[in-house]
Amino acid sequence: MTTTVPRPSPAPADSDETPAEAARRAVRLGGTDGVLAPDEVARFIEDQLAGVDLDGRSVCIVVPDGTRTCPLPLLVGAVHAALSGRVSRMTTLIALGTHQPMSEAALASHLGYEAGRLEETYPGMTVLNHEWWEPTTFADLGTIPASRLSELSEGRLAMDVPVLLNRAVVEHDVALVVGPVLPHEVVGISGGNKYFFPGVAGQDIIDVSHWIGALITSAEIIGTTEITPVRALINEGASLVPAEKLALCVVGESGSLDLHSISFGDTISSWANAAEVCAATHVTYLDEPVHRVISIIPEMYEDIWTGAKGFYKLEPAVADGGEVIIYAPHITEISTSHPEINEIGYHCRDYFVKQWDRFKHIHWGTLAHSTHLRGAGTYDAETGEERLRVRVTLATQIPEDVCRAANLGYVDPASIDVVAEAEGGAFVVPNAGEVLFRLR
Repeated sequence: MTTTVPRPSPAPADSDETPAEAARRAVRLGGTDGVLAPDEVARFIEDQLAGVDLDGRSVCIVVPDGTRTCPLPLLVGAVHAALSGRVSRMTTLIALGTHQPMSEAALASHLGYEAGRLEETYPGMTVLNHEWWEPTTFADLGTIPASRLSELSEGRLAMDVPVLLNRAVVEHDVALVVGPVLPHEVVGISGGNKYFFPGVAGQDIIDVSHWIGALITSAEIIGTTEITPVRALINEGASLVPAEKLALCVVGESGSLDLHSISFGDTISSWANAAEVCAATHVTYLDEPVHRVISIIPEMYEDIWTGAKGFYKLEPAVADGGEVIIYAPHITEISTSHPEINEIGYHCRDYFVKQWDRFKHIHWGTLAHSTHLRGAGTYDAETGEERLRVRVTLATQIPEDVCRAANLGYVDPASIDVVAEAEGGAFVVPNAGEVLFRLR
């Protein structure tokens, strides 16, 4: 069923409008029960885009990389069908954040075309990786002043933040975000304007947004449907984007490529609308805390930097002194893009906060990732003692000495019998990384 309501202009980032009020301005097909047929999804996309003034305009389609489960060929195919022959230019931009670029073969599989034959499937469309490592790919949108950052972060940080964004977004008339909405350790629930910041953003706003999230802590912020301080900062950055900003936000069925829902509107209202569905479908509540977790990491996560989501989504449900085993025999390294994490290792938030002069030169996004995987804990600056609430153990191809040096546990993945673990009382989570577990 399609729920249709008027779609006025986006509310400003500092609006008093609640997420529930914003959600009512979007249009949604589907909901928390059941899944949608592919032809329903395609028809919805074509109908919604037919109602937008896009003729003769250029459109940048911003999509996730391969670390998000999503029927992207279906979605991009429907978008292309709706825009082809109408728009002056069409570019699909992969929101890598700071992940590894996707190869042509990976892009072809991801978007649904034969490698080297993009034009045959999507005539007139260009596909670009977000080259976050290349300064010339960015446009300068201005600066969020320290006083405003202090307001947005609720007093946690006060500094000027340069706002750089991939120039492909800026050089198109319309930016159309297409992708899933999921519980997220930094922002609360992902999607919407997050595809711009950090999806295709410069390092400064990535570092600041992630460190604000780390100061709040992953366990506190993850799964929050409200406008968190990080979401407020992201929306503030997005308000500087000159393009018209629209989004097709989807909520998928866990463990499959089927969709529960798809929401369309501006990037704020469509996100809020989809976040309501996500909170109902992607959060599992447990009656008692679990003590031993086998978190089975799917192969779409190629390193611990991305596979750590298998911890983030479990931490709130783990007992004090419990253990989360990141079971990923396919993973061979901690990070393909951020070797500095091997130098600092994994520690709780206070380990860095109470030794700030020692660590402030490290990218704050890296520090944030460190705290997110290590979870809650305390650090005594006088004694140098760090106490961590939960043990984190890697069952990967990463050597034991590398794991220990990074302040993580190690176990040979060949020694783990998943079936026996489940029979012995361990909490086994297949396809970990997208469903959040909480205690009632």
